[in-house]
Amino acid sequence: MSSHEHRFRLFSSVEYGGQLYMTPQNFIESVTMSEPRHKKPWRSLTKQELEKILSDTPPVWKGTSKLFRNLRERGIIAYTEYLFLLCILTKPHAGFKIAFNMFDADGNQMVDKREFLVLQEIFRKKNEKRGRKGDTEKSAQLVRRHRDGLHSVETAAAERSYWDMLRRGASHALFSDLAERVDETMMIDTTLLVHFFGKKGKAELTFDDFYRFMDNLQTEVLEIEFLNYSRGMTTISEEDFARILLRYTDVEDIRSYLDNVRQTIPDEKGITFEEFRSFFQFLNNLEDFTIAMQMYNFASRSIGQDEFARAVYVATGLKLTRHLVNTIFKIFDVDHDDQLSYKEFIGIMKDRLHRGVRGYKTVERFTSYKSCLKKELAGR
Repeated sequence: MSSHEHRFRLFSSVEYGGQLYMTPQNFIESVTMSEPRHKKPWRSLTKQELEKILSDTPPVWKGTSKLFRNLRERGIIAYTEYLFLLCILTKPHAGFKIAFNMFDADGNQMVDKREFLVLQEIFRKKNEKRGRKGDTEKSAQLVRRHRDGLHSVETAAAERSYWDMLRRGASHALFSDLAERVDETMMIDTTLLVHFFGKKGKAELTFDDFYRFMDNLQTEVLEIEFLNYSRGMTTISEEDFARILLRYTDVEDIRSYLDNVRQTIPDEKGITFEEFRSFFQFLNNLEDFTIAMQMYNFASRSIGQDEFARAVYVATGLKLTRHLVNTIFKIFDVDHDDQLSYKEFIGIMKDRLHRGVRGYKTVERFTSYKSCLKKELAGR
């Protein structure tokens, strides 16, 4: 069982027709928590219960950044859809068009249910143990690398080239072959399918609706994480910001980083949600940032805050606030020279692309009396 499959089974809570499914609440917990909040035996859905759930699913044009929180237990998500949603969380906004074109096999700027199911079939085939040859194996490898967040800049370029080739029809046989095998009548409708293609499955998905869905999902997960630490305030502490960053990673001694923040930022200013969101948008563009830094020729040495902010803007178009950049440096500047080790920072931050696979480190959370008092006073 792969790490993805293991985590999917760990957080799944419902069963229908012999298959396990996540609820929207299960998915949110799987990417924001180390373990399920309440692990119970899988609940079997009846046909009537499933029909009721799907009939209450809103159409895509009614989607919001609270979709999953509003649905909670009233929805089902299949394993291949779980993999698809994980992809979305780490895809930069500039890559949304590429993602849409991956589904849009005929290039008509609309995605129908069959096209969506065909690409999901590629996701499924990746998990089959027997080897594959030719285009089918190549496509499965590309999806695997993209899904796991392990692809290099070269692999990303190859991925774009390959899917461009598919859209031009050079490998149209692959999609035609898979499309013939996908029998929609045998597929169980899920919340995502009904949300995208309507209750009858005849609607088509536009790029604007697809973009809005992806952006809303990223925003929703970030809001949940932020609110979990903000305790009703408009900011989170710099220390809590460090906690959120480092729990994605393989860093062993997290406490030393937290001590670093306490010592170098004695007076909390706080991180706003907009700063929080902009940083995670930057992380989704980490490969482009890496290229920008190499162009600066800083790949082998430390960099200052101005160079860092400039490289982020060149690579992503995002302008990180001076306070946010300073906080990042205070977290990772272990020798206190106001310089950031490029390789160390990139290495640690690449770990967050495993989000939702390894789970999060359990870090003892505590806030000093002084920090709590500041937040209470700020709220009055």
